Amino acid sequence: MDDGLADLLHRVVMLLGESARRRTDDPDGLTYSQIRLLGTLEDIEPVTQHRLAQALSVSDPAISRALRPLEADGLVQITVDPEHARRRLVRLTEAGRNAFHTAGKPLGDEFRARLVAAGFPYERYCEDTLRLAELLTSDRERLHASD
Repeated sequence: MDDGLADLLHRVVMLLGESARRRTDDPDGLTYSQIRLLGTLEDIEPVTQHRLAQALSVSDPAISRALRPLEADGLVQITVDPEHARRRLVRLTEAGRNAFHTAGKPLGDEFRARLVAAGFPYERYCEDTLRLAELLTSDRERLHASD
């Protein structure tokens, strides 16, 4: 890996870690982990607790512990899976969706500002990421068309 790229990636990870630690110290707000959980849930809901744990690379007991305060605050709803009584389905509530978008945007804005201040080429990174996503999408479509 290019040393310059490795240095940039290291700085990104360090800044994200600092932002996440500061977020964890805020007793009134969602933690970084909770924001990440709600965002993941928004992408794949409804989902079993087990599948959510897999998506976040945590254990089933850890996801169960993480969901308890979110359920108590009305941000997620956990119900019995009608297809399998031993499974639990997790869904975002409207309050959870709003909390995710309210908490996640300021964190994203803060992260962007810190990256730019640290000299990270954020705008170029966004442009390159969009271009890469377009290339990957067109490659995937081309592969499916040849099937």
